[in-house]
Amino acid sequence: MPNVNIKRVKSSDIEFIDRLVSIQRVTKVTKGGRTFSFSAVVVVGNEQGVVGFGLGKAQEVTSAIAKGIDDAKKNLIKVPILHGTLPHEQDGKYSGAKVFLKPAAPGTGVIAGGAMRAVLESVGVKDVLAKSKGSSNPHSVVKATINALIQLRDPYTIAQLRGVDLNKVFNG
Repeated sequence: MPNVNIKRVKSSDIEFIDRLVSIQRVTKVTKGGRTFSFSAVVVVGNEQGVVGFGLGKAQEVTSAIAKGIDDAKKNLIKVPILHGTLPHEQDGKYSGAKVFLKPAAPGTGVIAGGAMRAVLESVGVKDVLAKSKGSSNPHSVVKATINALIQLRDPYTIAQLRGVDLNKVFNG
């Protein structure tokens, strides 16, 4: 992964919407029999450029989801959104999951599958074309999508780094 600035966000005064990506029943077989527990992957976001994901494990479904939400609020990132879409194309990878995100014209909507859709809707992207390649494991797909979103760069900060005056560019 290239040298990327990760913008962490404090979750104290932001209102979040949580989305359950997947829930699995996990079985542990011991000498005394089987023990069942649940694992939940949850994505939270404010639909204005802040998103996070978390994994919760517990004996009950509701507890697992609550733990996942708490974990997600600890791992928040800020994502640049430009006119309801992404600023540029981006690839993301985690383990066996690979994702490709591409900006789309207004009115296109979120063209993405399951786990990617939850992340992109939580971050507040309205128009995007996305493709998931490789593993379809929801946990890996969510992490690959977050990885791609972390690598996105805002055009205004890039212009500032390059020394370009945007007022001259847009106003002649």
